[in-house]
Amino acid sequence: MARTKRRMRRSDDAIAGIMESARRLGVEVDETEAARWLATMAREAAGGDVVVDVDSGVYGHRVTMLDFTPAELARFREIGEIVGFDDRPGQVLTALALSGSAAQSKIQSYPGDCDYFERVHIMAPTRDEACRILAEVIREKALATTVGPTHRLWEVKFGSYPFDGTRAGKPVKAGGPISWTAEEVGTGRVELERPDGSAATLTWEDASAEPGWCKLDWVVADPVRRRLANASNMLDVTWEAPDGAITPLDGFIDPYFQEVYLEADSMPVFSKLVKQLSADAVDEYVEQLEHEVWKYTVKERNYGKAARRMYNIFRLTGRYPEAAYLRELFDEPTTVLYQVAALVRTLDEAARPGAEFDTEAMLAQADELIVSAIQALEGQKEVEMVRHLLRVRDSLARSGAAAARSEDVREVTSAALDAVNTYFYERLVALPAIRSYLDGIAASGG
Repeated sequence: MARTKRRMRRSDDAIAGIMESARRLGVEVDETEAARWLATMAREAAGGDVVVDVDSGVYGHRVTMLDFTPAELARFREIGEIVGFDDRPGQVLTALALSGSAAQSKIQSYPGDCDYFERVHIMAPTRDEACRILAEVIREKALATTVGPTHRLWEVKFGSYPFDGTRAGKPVKAGGPISWTAEEVGTGRVELERPDGSAATLTWEDASAEPGWCKLDWVVADPVRRRLANASNMLDVTWEAPDGAITPLDGFIDPYFQEVYLEADSMPVFSKLVKQLSADAVDEYVEQLEHEVWKYTVKERNYGKAARRMYNIFRLTGRYPEAAYLRELFDEPTTVLYQVAALVRTLDEAARPGAEFDTEAMLAQADELIVSAIQALEGQKEVEMVRHLLRVRDSLARSGAAAARSEDVREVTSAALDAVNTYFYERLVALPAIRSYLDGIAASGG
């Protein structure tokens, strides 16, 4: 009884600290909701790892499911038909999930991209055969979804460069992921130069030897809402040998602490794969995220990305008061600029030759971005952002104006991300517990 009372006092003290910092920075925090969420987290964290929502059929880590709302589930499943891979009975099994802001739809009022994550499990006699099958299914998916009434393939990442070199005048590093345009996927080859200046060709078959980081990106349209978005699918590929041994083709089986899986039918393969995770999976995952926090707060500062990773760290390590504070930051109006940065790039890509997306829909979405910028910014920053967005809008109305638009797209993206970066930095360091945490991360050296 005494221990319970002590925990309650600590929770009350934590909420009081959150409220004080929030008031000082003008962040709106619902004290009752914060207390309710803290109590729910404490209760749910003590339960089993994975839960299934019977009504919607989705499942995921117990803590992750607290941040998901099925309000947009039909739309996510519809896009999933474009980005998701089909099973091949007896050879390929898949489990498609939402990740990122899409999986945190309850607290991410202004999501940027539609991020998906898919486990692709291949049963084959050898690793080489598994890599061949993977190359085949990725190429089939890319070619089948290159262009359609509601989508257009943007980029495929498949394979790893076998040597340092240059490609289209830009350096590439051995072991780095190979990016393919839709046209290059079609021809099955990319051209580059070796360090000595000699020409080299990498084929799709060459790339299959070391698949590395596999990811596909599309521009997708929602005809009902008349909106565009970037949809990505990051693959976690595993190979099962005839003796039952399971090997990740990129050397690492991703944990499942951020994903919401879309179909309960995929739970058998999901369960088989997560059993391969070590008993220290949470600790290893937190360590990986903390390295990324160091990267985004010391090496290449992006406090928005750092905040997203810290939220997951705090939820998994029992630092619920700090997580409750971060939840409120994601819902503030300034974070709409994340969406502005993502969508202006999507509009730029959608307007290029290829798919015939509805011009009126693109212009309407550009108008929405302008309104968002006006609401989120003030003074000269607002003036500059709106000026560039108006020029982007004008170029969308004129076919063949991509070159003139590129600089404005870069300016909008840079200004939006700079504003978000400043917003998160000021609010992160304002909470003593988070400032102390960041000091520790900086001192760790990554």
